[in-house]
Amino acid sequence: MTPFPWSDAMRFGLGVLRLPPEQFWRMTPRELAAAWGALMGVRAGPLERRDLDGLMERFPDGR
Repeated sequence: MTPFPWSDAMRFGLGVLRLPPEQFWRMTPRELAAAWGALMGVRAGPLERRDLDGLMERFPDGR
């Protein structure tokens, strides 16, 4: 497993996004990744059927 790239995350959050440290440290890695994607024009596509089926199997609605 690769360790989280804290140096890159801090450069992006504090330097590029110019977030105050308090706001940066309150963000989750997923929120930081979403900001990166929005800035870089990366868009996640819709789930494919097999991925949706897998999620439904792992997290059933309680039937």
